[in-house]
Parts: sequence; structure tokens; C-alpha cells
Amino acid sequence: MTPALEVRNLTKSFGTVRAVDDVSFSVPSGATVALLGGNGAGKTTTISMLLGLLLPTSGAVRALGHDLVRDRYAVLHRMNFSSPYVELPHRLTVGQNLIVYAELYGVSDAKGRVAELADRLHIADLLDRPAGKLSAGQKTRVALAKALVNHPDLLLLDEPTASLDPDTGDWVRRYLEEYRADTGATMLLASHNMAEVERLCDSVLMLRAGKIVDQGSPAELLAKYGRRTMEDVFLDIARDRRAEPEAEPASDEVPA
Repeated sequence: MTPALEVRNLTKSFGTVRAVDDVSFSVPSGATVALLGGNGAGKTTTISMLLGLLLPTSGAVRALGHDLVRDRYAVLHRMNFSSPYVELPHRLTVGQNLIVYAELYGVSDAKGRVAELADRLHIADLLDRPAGKLSAGQKTRVALAKALVNHPDLLLLDEPTASLDPDTGDWVRRYLEEYRADTGATMLLASHNMAEVERLCDSVLMLRAGKIVDQGSPAELLAKYGRRTMEDVFLDIARDRRAEPEAEPASDEVPA
């Protein structure tokens, strides 16, 4: 089966700074894969290139069988993304914003789709509110509605439960699980919530300084690093603890 997402030797430089450095990976169709790393690791730059928002300095990205540099308009209508850090136009209401995005994606019944998402994501009471008047948690839920408006086959998620309380965050994670099960969609997830990664993701890609430094399923990484949680694995990789020499065992001998 052709992977939903194929990245080969992807590199992005800004002047003398190489933000993404020869990154290669693939995401199987129907899988949920985490792209993890500390601040400045290259996650946002990578996702921007996967969305076609940034042109790579070199390398290639194929999404759903299409080259994103040469043929992105053949596939962008089957993709979408969610980020609470990307603002919607503030003067439009939530409902107006979602209708605009639905029409941009060519959704046949834009109003019906927005009403369906508003009901399922519990944002019906926000539809008439200006997008600039939302709390952080409300922005996160609206961003997810925007990301699902076109029934995407490939969904890129940047901190999908940021600023949500534990109950709402759990509800969103369950909704994403159900969406993948119902549609067979593929998801690439950037998150700092390691419990979320363990729950949702089939495999993990670890970035540091623009390079993939490790990868595997959450269970494989936990076993490899001898850790009990993915948060501890994340800290080990982000701080490059494996490169540190082991301390010499303490001696019981008393110097002469």
C-alpha cells in the first residue's frame, strides 16, 4: 500500500540556519504518527513544508500519491490541519469563518457540515461569536472544527488539545480516535502531551536540531530507553542523555 505521506531528504535553510536537516520518513495510510521535539527542533517548519506553506530548500514530499511541490492543488482539498496558534479572521463570527473554509474546500453542503460539526464538537453556542472573542480552549475546539470541515484523508494536528481542561481534552482525543476509525484517515500529530501521544499514536518520530534522532512505537521507545512514560523518553532524547558518559560507580575504598 502506498504511504499517505512520504518525506525524502527534506531540508529547509534560513540563511545559514538549517531548520530542517535531511529529514526522511513515511506515514502509512490510516496510521497516526507523532512528530515530537523540543522548541526549535524543526516541527513547525516541517509541518509548514508538508502543507505547502513553505518551499523546501531541497528534498521531496508526496502526500496521498502527489508531489506537493509540483502538484499540490491535486491533493490539498483532501488535506487539512489544526493549530490553536493560527488565528482565524477576528471580525468574522465562528460560523462565518467555518462557512468560508467549507466553501474554499468545495464542501457541497457547507451550512449543513458546519452545523454537524458544531453539534459534535459542542461549539454551537460559539457560532455567532466573533472569532477574536474566544478563549484559548474555545479557539482549540474551533480550530479542530475547521480542520475537519472537508472530511480530510490526511490531517496534520499541532497541539490539538492545547489549553483544554482534562475532560474536554479527553473528549477531543476520543473524537479523533473515532474519526480515524470511521474514515481511515491518516494523522500526523505534533504534541507536548506525552500521555496523548501514547494513547493516539502508532509510532513516534523524534526531532532534535532539525534531524530525526530516533523513531519507533511508544512501546518500543519505552523499552529502548528503559523508561515508564513517554515524557521521560522525550526528556532523554531532547537532552541527548544517551550521549552523556555514565558516572563511575562509587568506591567503598578509603584513600590511603
